[in-house]
Order: sequence, then structure tokens, then C-alpha cells
Amino acid sequence: MALPVRTCALVGRFTDSRVAESAHALLAHLATRQVTVLVSDAAAIDHAAAAAETALLRVPEEELGRRADLMIAVGGDGTLLYAAGLVARHGVPLLGINRGRLGFLTDVMPQDMFGCVDAALEGRLEADQRPLLAACLRQAGGAVARALALTDVVLQKLATGRMLDFETRVGGRYVNTHAGDGIVVASATGSTAYALSCGGPIIEPHLDALVMAPICPHTLSDRPIVVSARARIEIELLPRPDTRAQVTCDGAILGEISPGDRLQIEPAGERITLLHPAGYDYYRLLRSKLHWGRGDAER
Repeated sequence: MALPVRTCALVGRFTDSRVAESAHALLAHLATRQVTVLVSDAAAIDHAAAAAETALLRVPEEELGRRADLMIAVGGDGTLLYAAGLVARHGVPLLGINRGRLGFLTDVMPQDMFGCVDAALEGRLEADQRPLLAACLRQAGGAVARALALTDVVLQKLATGRMLDFETRVGGRYVNTHAGDGIVVASATGSTAYALSCGGPIIEPHLDALVMAPICPHTLSDRPIVVSARARIEIELLPRPDTRAQVTCDGAILGEISPGDRLQIEPAGERITLLHPAGYDYYRLLRSKLHWGRGDAER
């Protein structure tokens, strides 16, 4: 990251009044720091509500990651995941301002955002590099779709009440034939997301491991499994009447998958750099979000 930061990209669902409130306050604050702010040319943000002297540039969304020194996501974890997709191939650090609900990834509260943004502009926040997953959907007709994911790649049934049948392999070795609603392949970062609701374990973000968590498996013995993050995971959808399924990466649709198609998931060469306030403590975050411990006492 170039220091001091002179160009910052801002993303969020600005039609949400809480997000818009924080975004306008940030625009005014960044104006005092003489920082150029980039937003998508499709963003519904009212520039007039911010300081008149703010250097606000509207650019095509795909250019945000390439042109920014820092990206700020205002909203919930979904917004941060969307922003991660914009910067994944550009090495731009990402700061999340929490205006959502749970906020495992957007860990800066609105009342702290000015101080944290100032620290980010000066390079004083904790940089936390998180690995990405590379998903490749190879269809029987020869078409190939690719995407990166910070949290998870999900195979799930689509618009049908019927189960899916599919096989899994890890490192080329057959693991199981599953029947159920699908499967979540989650990074350590994503272990507190969809995989957690499927009974998967919480994995410390810097452990080199993935979770494979079946979704509503037909067989109770079909349990989540932790595997090496360096292994290639392959999933093949098997024929079954009225089979319709799709693959998503961080909630964004990669494509539909049909019997005979293969989904491959492996480590990506790229990483995402998340910025945290000084003193960031992952276990304190877990206690806060999952209501662990006894009251608010710190030990």
C-alpha cells in the first residue's frame, strides 16, 4: 500500500440510510485529509450531502481496485466480501466499517471509524493477510467458469425439493458419495459463516485448513471434515431425476452445475489484506459475536 494514502475507494449499499449516513460522514472527513475518493459510477450516493470540496470521482466499478490505494467497505460482511472481490487481484488493503448485523469481518464500529480511517491512511493499522480459494467449474460441454472466494465455495440445490447426489475427492483420492442439499467448502476465514450453520468447526483464520461441510445430509454419519488448504478438492454432480444445482463463491453465483460437471477448489495465488484496529484479538471477536464468556469481563 502506498503511504500516505492519497486515493481511497468507497463501497457500500448506499440506499441503506445507516450506510449512507456513515458514507457521507466519511466523505466529509476524507476531504479534510485531502484524499481523493472513488465510487462506482452506479453508486447511489448523494455527493451534495458531503463536503463540497470532497474530490469524489465516479469510475467503472471494475476500476476501483486498480486505481485505489485503500478500499473502505461500509456495511456488513456481505459488503466486505463484495469489496474483496474488487481488490482480490490488485493487492489493495481492505477496511470494513460495520453497519450490518453480525460483523465478523467488518470489525470497525461507526463511532471509531474516523480514528481507524486516519490510522489506515498513515499505515498504522494491523495488516492481516487471508488466503483465497480459487474455484473452477468445468462443464461437460467444455465451458469453464472461474472465481476467487475469501470465505466459501458452495454447491447447493436450485429451485427443487429433491436432494443432490455428488462425489467428493481430496488430492485425487475418493472421499465420499453424498446425498443432501449440497456442500460448503470454507476457508478458515469462512469457518464462521455458512459452514458453521452446517455444524462445521471454527478454525483460527491463519491455520492452513479448509472445512468441507455437507448441507442437510441424508445420512447422519456424513459429517464436516477438516482438510489441508493445500489440497485440491473436486466435486462431481451425479445423475438424479430433476437435478438442478448451482455454485456460488462468497455468495455470488459462479454458474449452474449439471450431472457430469466438475467443480475444482484449490488455493489461489492471491491473498486479501484486511486492516484491523490496534489490539485486534480474534478470540475477543468470537466472544463478542457468539456471546461467549461471562458478561463483558476481560481476562
